[in-house]
Parts: sequence; C-alpha cells; structure tokens
Amino acid sequence: MARPSAVLRHPSAPDPAPTGELPGPVVGRQRRGRGAQSNASGRYEPLARLAFDDGWESLEDLPPFATTVTVDATRKIITRNESPDIAFDRSINPYRGCEHGCIYCFARPTHAYLGLSPGLDFESKLFVKPDAPELLEREISAAGYSPRTIAIGTNTDPYQPIERRYEVMRRILEVLERAGHPVGIVTKSNLILRDLDILGRMAERNLVKVALSVTTLDPKLARIMEPRAPTPARRLEALRKLGEARVPTSVMVAPIVPAINDAEIESILDAAAAAGVASAGYVILRLPLEVRDLFREWLMANFPDRHRHVFKLIREMRGGKDYDSAWGRRMKGSGPYAWMIGRRFEIACEKLGLNAAKAKLTTEHFRPPRQGAVQLSLFT
Repeated sequence: MARPSAVLRHPSAPDPAPTGELPGPVVGRQRRGRGAQSNASGRYEPLARLAFDDGWESLEDLPPFATTVTVDATRKIITRNESPDIAFDRSINPYRGCEHGCIYCFARPTHAYLGLSPGLDFESKLFVKPDAPELLEREISAAGYSPRTIAIGTNTDPYQPIERRYEVMRRILEVLERAGHPVGIVTKSNLILRDLDILGRMAERNLVKVALSVTTLDPKLARIMEPRAPTPARRLEALRKLGEARVPTSVMVAPIVPAINDAEIESILDAAAAAGVASAGYVILRLPLEVRDLFREWLMANFPDRHRHVFKLIREMRGGKDYDSAWGRRMKGSGPYAWMIGRRFEIACEKLGLNAAKAKLTTEHFRPPRQGAVQLSLFT
C-alpha cells in the first residue's frame, strides 16, 4: 500500500487541525497549466508535509489541481500603506490568490496568512470579495474621507480569469466613475478591454491610468513564467486599444529576471512604444519569503543549466543575499548589474520618447456617492 505523505512536526507545536491537501512535490499531470512546481506548507503552519511515493506510484493517480473559489467576507476593502518607495497610499484587491500562476509573483506569501501554500494553492484556491463595490462606496462616503488615487492590481491581478464570472472589478469601476474618484490599474490581462466603455469615460475626466505588465515577447517563455496569463501579443494589443480610446497607458517591464528575460528590455519597450504607450517602468525580480524556493524549483525544472548563474546575478543585485527588502532597493536592486539594467532602461526610454511627461490624475470631480446616507445615518 502506498504511503503518500510524511508529516514533520516541531516538538513544541500544538496538535494541529486538519489542513486539507498535502503539499510537496507534484507530478506533471497534476500541475499541468500551473506555475509552481510544489505545494509546500506555509510558514505559519505547525506541520511541514512532504508528499512522496514508496514505489507504488500512487501519486500519479491523484487528480489535477482544480481551481476553487471561496467568498472572502471582508469588512473593509481599501488597504492603506506608508511605504516611501511607492507612489500610492491606498489600494484595493478584489481577489486573493491569482490563477495566472506567475512563478515570480511577490504576492504568493500572502496565502500563508490563510493557512494555505504559496505554491499551487495560491494559483488554485482563490478568494473573491463580492461585496467590494458596496464596501468601497461606504468607505469613500465616510465623513472625513480625503480622495487620492486608488491603486488596483498591485497585489493580485484584478482581471484574472475568474473576473469574467464575478465582474467585481467592473462594479468597482462603476462606483469610482459615479464618485469621480481617480484610479490607477495594473494588470497583465486583455480582459481589461471589456471595461473600455467605463475607462474611456473616466479618461475624459482625467480619472484613470492603466499599466500592463509585459515580461517577455516570447510566447513560449511567457507560458512557462505566466501559464494562465494572456499572451504578450494580446497585452500589446490591449495597450493599443486603450490608447486609441485615449486612456493613459504605460508598460511595466516586470519583473526583470537576470539571464532569463533581461535581454528583452529594449525590444519590449520598442513594441510598447509602437502600441502607443507614453510611459514605462521596470522592477527587478523580488524573492521574498517562500517565493525564493518556489522560483528556485522552477529554475531547476525549466532552466537547470542557468540555475547557478541566475542566482549569482540576483545576489550581485541584492547585496550578496537572495532578497533585499530595504525601501528604495527592493524594486531596483543595487550594484553594477542593477545599475546596468537601469541605464539600459533609461537610454531606451529616452530614445523612444517615453516618460517625457507623467499622467496626473485629478480629484476635482470627487463627490461622495452616499451623501444622503451619511446625513441620515445620524438618525439611525
């Protein structure tokens, strides 16, 4: 009889509750169409579970990872931050987890807070916030609320595949449009074109800007890095159509992975400029917490000959470490190699006329959507 797993428990750990599916190495058929190679326990779990086969090959009989969606009954939707190296102080995440399955996603460790794995669980066990539009309407109607641009898509993608079914992002945009509230959107999905009617109207009032992430122009590499995200060609086409609708657009060359896609910086910027973007940005690969080991597994599975070289270059840009979380360095890195990437990016942008002007959104149109409700609440 096969023994599908082993459980390692710290001597001081309390008796755990059942945790569901077993993490560990996952055979190809089970993880087809996924980014992560494994499903190791999150860092807060008292158990570390490793799936293995004792010779009966029973692991191959397990079903593939299927996408499940659970309602997240959050009571607040606007998240605040005080990070000095990012340009926004508030954001919205309509979903937790992301089916795009990008192996490099720095949001993966957030699934550990839910008792789930940042590996395959992050891509397959998703959470939707169906009440997000109503919560947003209430929060921006609160007395004393001061409007500033809300960022959406800074953690998980608001236009991941399940958005077709739930339409949470579209309903959020409807609230923001009615309120005259500015928003900045980051995505790697051409599904954003579904909402071009709203985005076009908001752009006329200087209320929206959109950035699409393009990691590579090679569809084969994109499928390996971002297995369920739209192809690079579709993202570039989305940028073109957004620009035609006069929605301010930019391209994010992110993340730049040394010895994997760093040779494409100039070609990505060329293609984006041809699609009509006016600005561009970049981010160096980040490997916080569990992302490091997941990325290492991915490298060994897909580019075993480059594994040592990639990590050597990463450490050169991170002060000898796999990751440096210091503000000001976490996005761009440091050292000669990071400097070279920055100069290449700047020179290409200057040549193409990108970043000559910055799109600035306005709050002059803002009106609390529940003005009457705020007054009446005094008598309830």
